Amino acid sequence: MKKTLTITLTIAVVALAIFAYYRYFFVFAEGTKAGQLNTFQRKGYAFKTWEGILIQSGFKANVESNVFEFSVQNEAVSKLLLENAGKEMELHYKHYFGVLPWRGNTDYVVDSIYYITNAAGQGVLKAK
Repeated sequence: MKKTLTITLTIAVVALAIFAYYRYFFVFAEGTKAGQLNTFQRKGYAFKTWEGILIQSGFKANVESNVFEFSVQNEAVSKLLLENAGKEMELHYKHYFGVLPWRGNTDYVVDSIYYITNAAGQGVLKAK
């Protein structure tokens, strides 16, 4: 009886660990998004995290625009984004299945910036 209970509990703990890793730490996708940084703010109750909204270009008549909501963990990246609100940029992100409160409010986490351009289209920052 004890051996069966031990095996069952071990299997349950391993299954829970695999589920937690897959749900919260496995990177499902990563890529880039480009657009204009609309909002970037630090918010939260128990965990203050950096949250932003990038407006991707849609139709030229402003019929439709795509909104990309993201979180940022890296302080250096968040400082650059905070200083360059309203500018066109290309961001690198990682997409997770689940949200952790200390990682941000979204399942998209931006970890680097490829480029930022000013209103005249001149490059302000080019990375990587």
